[in-house]
Amino acid sequence: MMEQGGRALAAFMKPREEGKIHDEPPQQVIDVVTTFGKVMEYWMRDAKRAIELQTSIGHAYLDLWANTMRRLAGETSPPIAVPDPRDRRFSDPEWSSNTYFDFLKQAYLVTSRLANHLVEDAEGLDPVTRRKADFYMKQVVNAIAPSNFVFTNPELLRLTLQSNAENLVRGMKMLAEDIEAGHGELKIRQSDNSKFEVGRNLAITPGKVVYQNELMQLIQYTPTTPTVLNTPLLIVPPWINKYYILDLNPEKSFIKYCVDNGITVFTISWVNPDEHLAQKTFADYMREGPLEALDIVLKITGAPSAHTLGYCVGGTMLSITMAYLSAVSTAERIRSATMFTAQVDFERGGDLKLFTSDETQIEAIERQMAEHGYLEGGKMAMIFNFLRSNDLVWPYIISNYLKGEQPFPFDLLYWNSDSTRMPAANHSYYLRNCYLDNNLSKGAMEIDGVTLDLKKILVPIYTVATREDHIAPAESVYIGASMFGGDVEFVCAGSGHIAGIINPPAGKKYQYWTGARPQGENVEAWIKRSTEHPGSWWPHWLEWVRHFDPTEVPARIPGTAAGYPAIEDAPGSYVKVRA
Repeated sequence: MMEQGGRALAAFMKPREEGKIHDEPPQQVIDVVTTFGKVMEYWMRDAKRAIELQTSIGHAYLDLWANTMRRLAGETSPPIAVPDPRDRRFSDPEWSSNTYFDFLKQAYLVTSRLANHLVEDAEGLDPVTRRKADFYMKQVVNAIAPSNFVFTNPELLRLTLQSNAENLVRGMKMLAEDIEAGHGELKIRQSDNSKFEVGRNLAITPGKVVYQNELMQLIQYTPTTPTVLNTPLLIVPPWINKYYILDLNPEKSFIKYCVDNGITVFTISWVNPDEHLAQKTFADYMREGPLEALDIVLKITGAPSAHTLGYCVGGTMLSITMAYLSAVSTAERIRSATMFTAQVDFERGGDLKLFTSDETQIEAIERQMAEHGYLEGGKMAMIFNFLRSNDLVWPYIISNYLKGEQPFPFDLLYWNSDSTRMPAANHSYYLRNCYLDNNLSKGAMEIDGVTLDLKKILVPIYTVATREDHIAPAESVYIGASMFGGDVEFVCAGSGHIAGIINPPAGKKYQYWTGARPQGENVEAWIKRSTEHPGSWWPHWLEWVRHFDPTEVPARIPGTAAGYPAIEDAPGSYVKVRA
């Protein structure tokens, strides 16, 4: 174990000794200290309040101690604190049957309850500070759980004793491999990545790359029906991760669903940028992304306009593109727009706003990007993982490095680890204008000297929020949907940012709500007065798209349009470049 641990340490130190990584005190640590300081200031500035807090803390632990003593004396005593039935960390029977582990479990739960009390009942905190304190406190509480350590986790302790600590040897080996894979940073493996390959068993819907530039490849998919709708569909995926979330496998593929239902589908596959694209701006991404792609789609198909679809920040980009077109052109090249969990108002942005809420945080990110000309994809992936650390971080630390178990192959988690870089100029503009200043919703965002106004977007819009979304909260999407000038069909789906979207009809999972155009600020109130439908919203969307122009034409074969021969087979080469 020491040998493998030494290898892990060497993998961590080597890039630092070679000057490839320059560690500096992270801005986030400073922000954590500052935030907790504001919380404790409330409790400490009033002597009576401080004494009451100390008394309640003392009582909680004394009650637990007395309860444990009664159990040790053979008495039956109900627990002081019990975990949520859905909390898998304490599922091992010994957490309840063994007094030692039961005491640790209850002490942790009592501590968690007191920690939440410190944040929730601290008065006078501004909303941003309260959200930060809540998030940081959850990270601390999740990290100190007794389930995360060998000597305080009954399952880990049994395994270690039974295997003579062989599990820790395997775990240290995997830790070293994961630090090496992250080039000096820990890249936690969440899936057996050897089982997947883009183009072999992921992103396998047939098609051709029919156009490319520095920033994107444009894929046109092979039809599976003899006729197709006259109006094609252009998909604008997020550039902060790869497009094939919409084409994981044939059973889950939204792209294949569209193709099989007679739609000519094109999708942008963004490049994984390096330092040579550091100065590519947000405007460059708009021009060389959706605007250029839209031109090519209309030339290839001969259609007067196209349906468009944007996922997450791809939807934000699509909204900005439509606002730009409404200001500079009278041509109606976009027939409709669909938004998947896309924000245009960031006042109530998700947990990512915690990392981008003030100037010092943005400047810290810009300093990181200045070093190489881009933000490493792994840094962004780690932030996303810690937004759900009890699902995406600690279970894998336990299973990988303490149990020494290889994770199971899981296509979604493979995609999650297949991160992309973000060029400095583009990402800085996005963070400042969206998360920091919220300029788009204020009508203050400028692209190439053009001021953007969402109210001037008269294109019919179908927008999907997901009820449990922590990245683009349903309320944020709901408020943003009310800012467009044209007709809006708002749908709220069950589950979260990914599962609520990648929900094919055959799965018969979750539900969705339809109702009136968004008004006001309360999405839960909207849900109460809306109609609930079981299963996937995909057929509802398909019917919405079809009603604009049901005209059908002979199926279009990729690579046969004059001037746009096939460059290579889908999924293309850009998507295969790993960070």
